[in-house]
Amino acid sequence: MTAHTESGKKEKAQITVTGMTCTNCAATIEKGLAGVPGVDNARVTFASEKASVEYDPEQVSLKQLQDTITGLGYGVVTRKSVFPVRGMTCAHCVGRVEDALKTVPGVISAQVNLASEKATVEYSETTAIADLKKAVREAGYELGDESEKPEDVSAASHREVKAVWNRFITAAFLAVAIMLLMWLPDFSGKPFVLWGLATPVQFWAGLRFYRGAWGALKHRTADMNTLVAVGTSAAYFYSVAAVLFPEVFSGSLVMAMLYFDTSAMIIALILLGRYLETRARGQTSEAIKQLIGLNPNKAVVVRQGEEQEIAVDDVQVGDIVVVRPGEKIPVDGIIIEGHSSIDESMLTGESIPVEKNTGSSVIGASINRTGSFRFEATRVGKNTTLARIVKLVEEAQGSKAPIQRMADIIASYFVPIVISISVITFIIWYFAGPPPVLTYALLNFVAVLVIACPCAMGLA
Repeated sequence: MTAHTESGKKEKAQITVTGMTCTNCAATIEKGLAGVPGVDNARVTFASEKASVEYDPEQVSLKQLQDTITGLGYGVVTRKSVFPVRGMTCAHCVGRVEDALKTVPGVISAQVNLASEKATVEYSETTAIADLKKAVREAGYELGDESEKPEDVSAASHREVKAVWNRFITAAFLAVAIMLLMWLPDFSGKPFVLWGLATPVQFWAGLRFYRGAWGALKHRTADMNTLVAVGTSAAYFYSVAAVLFPEVFSGSLVMAMLYFDTSAMIIALILLGRYLETRARGQTSEAIKQLIGLNPNKAVVVRQGEEQEIAVDDVQVGDIVVVRPGEKIPVDGIIIEGHSSIDESMLTGESIPVEKNTGSSVIGASINRTGSFRFEATRVGKNTTLARIVKLVEEAQGSKAPIQRMADIIASYFVPIVISISVITFIIWYFAGPPPVLTYALLNFVAVLVIACPCAMGLA
């Protein structure tokens, strides 16, 4: 299935249809699609097994077109893949990644899990993975390869934790140095020294906030990164202007003040929060990886009267699996020959082995302690008990409590409101404040943004 914007709000989609047996099937699908509100034109070709649909994306989605075809008894060729996503820091990031993926032509649905840092995307067979990566990258994040293993994701998580830690340490060291210099008596060149120390904090340590704010701006929205970037930038550039042109910001009642310590310390503190959050997510990924690691990689099955060692992923329902003493049971099944005692502590927590005989059920990833036996595989792959446990853990970690959903709603209004209040504050002080009006207006403008930054961090 492919889709592209033709002009204005109209789009065209090419959908690959399966299950058609004659031209009458094509006519049935064509009639069904034409009756969907928002569809302007639909043509189905039996020979190429393609449905060409011109539609209004504001009235109907690709998902609804797919459901219409499947509802008529035919199939649609799609793919469903899970990709690792890097760079997310909060629930707002999840929404932006999902929105970015959904804008790619051919994407049916996209669900992103913050805890596991994964995106589950259903898309057409002709949709390019490069387009998915490009859309996510333009939103300010990174979409990994579908083939990445849990170990690869874990390694990437460790790198991210280390990168955030290095930036935090640098920002904290420079911020403390700036604050100490602020307390020292004035000396020649002191403002320029403070400027020099604050610059790498603002534009190197705080680069992630600018990237996040730019990604949000491109999607015509605002998030916590926007507030941090605007607040610290206001304090930083005000201080730069005060260093270069001190006479503009001083008067009979106020002296030109520098706020390099404020911008640097805010960035350092928020980076500390990001580090703790990133490390917690990394530990979550590590826990899931350890769960997956409980499963063995190989299995011995009986095929054509001979024992063969194959990959666990190749075991099929109905296969006869052989398990010897000390080995892990590869998949779920029922014993048909032999008996043994099995350690099921990975599932039940009970350290005492459980006696198993013919007809007893066995669980994949549990350990065979004593005897040898054969069992018939009943659940394999994603249907095993261990795989379902991993899925439940990921879903539980990705779910939101009611208070979290409320926080997300508040956050969507919080940033624009704060920025609006700061602009109104600047206007009022500029036109109704005492002289020097520009100084007071800028000071209060910066004050509103800077005070709101810790509030944003706490809300996140």
